Amino acid sequence: MKDERQHIPADEHAASFYQVSEEILQSFLVESNELLEQLGIDLLQMEKENSDSDLLNRIFRSGHTLKGTSSFLGFSTLTGLAHKVEDLLNRVRKGELLATPEMMDILFNAYDRMKELLRKIQRQRNDSMDVDDILRLLDGAAHGNGSVVGVKKNTEQDREGNRDSSAEVGTTLVENTLRVDVERLNELMNLVGELVLDRNRLFQLTHRIGEEREKVQDLKDIVETSAHIDRITTELQMAVMKTRMIPIGKVFTKLPRLVRDVARETGKEIDLRLEWEETELDKSVIEQLSDPLVHLIRNAGDHGIELPDEREKAGKSRKGNLTVRARHEGSYIVLSVADDGRGMDPETLKRVAVQKGVISEVQANELSDQDAFNLIFVAGFSTAEHVTNVSGRGVGMDVVRSNIAKLKGIIEIQSQKGIGTLFTVKLPSTLAIIESLLVQGGGEVYAVPLSSVLEVVRTTPGAIHLVNGTEVLRLRDAVIPLSRLNRIFDLGETNTQEHFLYIVIVGWAERRIGIVVDSLLGQKEIVVKPLGDFLSSVPAIAGSTILGDGRTILILDVGQYIQLCDRSLQRNQFTVS
Repeated sequence: MKDERQHIPADEHAASFYQVSEEILQSFLVESNELLEQLGIDLLQMEKENSDSDLLNRIFRSGHTLKGTSSFLGFSTLTGLAHKVEDLLNRVRKGELLATPEMMDILFNAYDRMKELLRKIQRQRNDSMDVDDILRLLDGAAHGNGSVVGVKKNTEQDREGNRDSSAEVGTTLVENTLRVDVERLNELMNLVGELVLDRNRLFQLTHRIGEEREKVQDLKDIVETSAHIDRITTELQMAVMKTRMIPIGKVFTKLPRLVRDVARETGKEIDLRLEWEETELDKSVIEQLSDPLVHLIRNAGDHGIELPDEREKAGKSRKGNLTVRARHEGSYIVLSVADDGRGMDPETLKRVAVQKGVISEVQANELSDQDAFNLIFVAGFSTAEHVTNVSGRGVGMDVVRSNIAKLKGIIEIQSQKGIGTLFTVKLPSTLAIIESLLVQGGGEVYAVPLSSVLEVVRTTPGAIHLVNGTEVLRLRDAVIPLSRLNRIFDLGETNTQEHFLYIVIVGWAERRIGIVVDSLLGQKEIVVKPLGDFLSSVPAIAGSTILGDGRTILILDVGQYIQLCDRSLQRNQFTVS
């Protein structure tokens, strides 16, 4: 039989292959990234336990697999780099070389280059890059040149024990997962959002008609159908949202390598502890969370944790402790980054802020310790005496706060000099569909995210008192500052005679404030629609949504709303404890 396969010259192989097999290329990128993610974890383990033969064999197979798949697609640079890594790992797993810290630095360097090559392939569909420097290092390490590695004399018994271990791949664990293109999920999510809006409108119409003509059988059928659509829509909504949820462990698994590098760069000893429950976040939140978390970790490693000798003099262990936790709190995720380092001195922060012209001496004297801690979020502010590769340039923490604000989250600081520092970040688990409380103020309807509502109080105007010109409400043992929704948004005063008031108590982390509204319209599940670039800078507004009657209303950003109220309170010289 005649061979009808098309023979492609080697230099044209990759380019022609892309044109006919983009799907295979995408599969290669996904699988290779997963392979490298696990390889990064294994290399960290190898640095601690370089005598584990199963671990060494698994790392070797990762390099071997990457070499084979990249060679098949014609990516010669990635193939050559993976081949050199494979050669070095092969000598280590056979017991011919000892993995020294210097060798691990080279392997991690090569690992980073391979990830960079994959990103280049994804963007430009080629892997043309100069990697001669790392190839020379890998080759030198494999041959035991200089002080790069330690050569271990291999006995016959050692060779016998390692000879066939690589052939034992064992049973492959198949996960119950399915790769779905993100664009398809986004399209499906938009459709579900529209379905929820129509569901709300249908429910409202049928409920109203059902009340007017309750005995008509056809209308009863419509009501039943509406109820059925309501249930199915809710189930579909939850199913689609779950497909977008990613375990936060995907972010946490990258942190050990980051801490390892920071420790090596700064000459410190850091013990990282990761704690998380079965915590999941929407993919859009996960993607934007990575950078702020990296900044917090690097900040803790460079500014927070002291050098080993300094810790010893302070009566601490030479190794610093860094703990990262994640937990659920209602529909929110709470992340914390804690270190047992030197902590922050509020007086030092004030002094540096004055020196840099961030605040005046008069303002510094009026700042509380908590306000002083918040100075680190000011762009360009840094207490570092020297600029390093890790930090000290005055960038980073302001980016952290702005990125978290984009996720509709908030960050708080607790610190004690000589004891340590705790950063707490609170984020919504999803930004697409939320439960809300509909309120009315100044003739306008607003949606308040229910996760931020602590309680609703019905009271009389006489229960409201003035403190330094600011309205407050005594609620049990606390004094809650109040804000009137219509005044904050300049909606004008209401004309109705108030016999009683509704006050919505909202909270963001440890802060509390009461929002005085004209009326409550009930609880509603809403689809969050972005405002677009033109209106995205409107303060205290998180987005918009469409009600069942077709009206478009705005969604309150509780964190920014509290900040607006804080500025008003400061003008009135009222301090919230």
